[in-house]
Amino acid sequence: MPQSSAQVTAAEISRIAGVTRATVSNWRRRHEDFPVPSGGTESSPLYDLESVRAWLSARGHVSAATPSEELRTTLRLRAQGGGSGASEGLLLLVLAAAGHTREKLTAVTESPDADLVAHARRDAVTAADAVPAAAGPVRFGAGDAAVLRALYACVRDEGGQAALGVLAERELEDSAASGAYLTPAPLADLLAGLIPGSASEVLDPACGGGTLLAAAARRGARELYGQDNLPVQALRSAVSLTLTAPEAAVTVRAGDSLRADAFPDLLADAVLCNPPYGVRDWGHDELAYDPRWAYGVPARAESELAWVQHALAHLTPGGHAALLLPPATAGRASGRRVRAELVRSGALRAVIALPVGASLPLHVGLQVWVLQRPEPGGPGRTSVLFVDTAADAATGTATAAGRGGTAVTARTRGGSRSASLDWDGLTARALGAWRAFTENPDVFEGEPGVAHAVDVVDLLDDVVDLTPARLVRASRAEVDPAELSAGVDAARRSLVIAAGSLARTADWEGWSAAGASAREWRTATASDLARGGALTLLRTLPEAARARADSEGSGSGQRPEAARVVLTGSDIARGSGPTGDPAELPGDTAPVISVGDVLVRAVASGDGSMARVADEEDAGALLGLHVHLFRPDPVRLDAWFLAGFLGAEENIAGASTGSTILTVSPGRLRVPLLPLEEQRRYGEAFRHVHALRAEARRATLLAEETARLLAGGLTGGQLLPSRAPVS
Repeated sequence: MPQSSAQVTAAEISRIAGVTRATVSNWRRRHEDFPVPSGGTESSPLYDLESVRAWLSARGHVSAATPSEELRTTLRLRAQGGGSGASEGLLLLVLAAAGHTREKLTAVTESPDADLVAHARRDAVTAADAVPAAAGPVRFGAGDAAVLRALYACVRDEGGQAALGVLAERELEDSAASGAYLTPAPLADLLAGLIPGSASEVLDPACGGGTLLAAAARRGARELYGQDNLPVQALRSAVSLTLTAPEAAVTVRAGDSLRADAFPDLLADAVLCNPPYGVRDWGHDELAYDPRWAYGVPARAESELAWVQHALAHLTPGGHAALLLPPATAGRASGRRVRAELVRSGALRAVIALPVGASLPLHVGLQVWVLQRPEPGGPGRTSVLFVDTAADAATGTATAAGRGGTAVTARTRGGSRSASLDWDGLTARALGAWRAFTENPDVFEGEPGVAHAVDVVDLLDDVVDLTPARLVRASRAEVDPAELSAGVDAARRSLVIAAGSLARTADWEGWSAAGASAREWRTATASDLARGGALTLLRTLPEAARARADSEGSGSGQRPEAARVVLTGSDIARGSGPTGDPAELPGDTAPVISVGDVLVRAVASGDGSMARVADEEDAGALLGLHVHLFRPDPVRLDAWFLAGFLGAEENIAGASTGSTILTVSPGRLRVPLLPLEEQRRYGEAFRHVHALRAEARRATLLAEETARLLAGGLTGGQLLPSRAPVS
């Protein structure tokens, strides 16, 4: 029986051709020879892949999909065609492929199908011996050649972690699993940083993709233990950790940690965990007499408190745990008795509230609980630390005056995606308060409205509410009234100045209607322009790619001897100068930014600008990992013209891949082909648009700051309303 032909959606056609979905829709309407749907529904048609590729090839459209996108599409098509290799085998194959040289990977991808499959079988056997979580080698068949070729190419060009992410994403979709999310790397680093000293043995009983254990490895952990209920996540974590921490002993098991603990006798130096939330079927009935419940049997609705006690049970006396938990855990009535015992025994050391958007679910402000297993005969704990970083802006403490203006510190509120948070400021605030508290809890002064140590006796009331926002609010009364009044006056004066500047900028009218219909132009991708020498595309290589570049004697740039700050994607979104830490960059491959470079964020979101032109403040900074640098030839491309079109919403959407996190493929961004003089006219208009955004951001920050100070002063008693009502 002949094998059915692979089918693709309109979205996949747009990714293959490197165009927007709107362009694909236009092709369907305007070209009579465009392939007719071969399946699907009227609202979501499917097209024969080979017919689409033939149609695109006849019009000179080569594939613009990234290697990871090619792998994602090939995996779906493989599922249609009935490929024989299990996902476990593909995950193992990533580990083996990452150990090959670039030349070897290229040779494998170019080999005939039979040789390719045979090589993959040998690699899977080799990798299975190195990963304890693997059940055994998997046989690949002839129908797997396409996906194997795409996998090797993805590892070669984007690294093993990118391939792992695509494979796990596909497996989770197939299994209809929910709640399986990666902990953002900056948040993982924060949780790992809350563990004092140097923990050698670290456990994550809900390890997911292994992000928390990888953060522990970066801090010196040498024995990593993980468990996850989803076998694909357990294997993914094992492979990922073996790649990122080859010097560590990695042991990852599949299974339900609460019902079937894979490490019942393990006492680790530290436990890091981002457990599943709101699970009612966690084993309440069969685990009612479990010895782990030393602080009380968790109620059916308190699965999070079961995870807390599971973590404490796996700690050596004096060991620390950091768990990411939903805010309801701090105040639900059903958990009052367990919370009270955690506080009374001294096991709970700190609760840190995070801003909305720090991690999934993005609409909830999560909390970090820091715990310590009491030591027999150890010191008593008389207070608990509470930190409210959620009181800061989603973009952190910002300079409201903007780049190049008078600095006025302002805080804003609101939610944002994790990539847009000021992780440097948030981490410094949380770790600073925690370290100061642990050095001497009895004399810890805290920071009004942000960090406050509360006596245990004051917490043991009828509700035992451990919500940081409520408990740090009382510390605001320590603010001096005269000092607060002066701060309000300064913020108000700056707001008046900013409002005037915004009005003047908004008064610009440098545009006119295009006529009866929108203007159209020919475009080229950034990859085409780079090949033609009109621009140079630079990036900071991740660790795996950097190692290959070093072995080949090439790289994307060179770090100067003197340490420099790093320009991050968050800096572009906030409109601030470079704020990143060069210690976070891998090796010495970061390009140095020059005036006139066009900087584009690598992660797409609706918060803040996506692109800008580097100025004197940016010059000399190092390029961050999540920023693409376009260096135009000034004789052929105007920088502001380029920035305006590269950062356009529809352009970013057409060049982005992913579901929860949208990653921008820089080579697929499109630019109109216009004469230089006309580019400069557009560039001047985009420069004004950028200035308008900056002034609006500045005025908004100052308005929020002024309102925050006024409201806090009135409710805190430091400010009084005027005696006579204002008419």
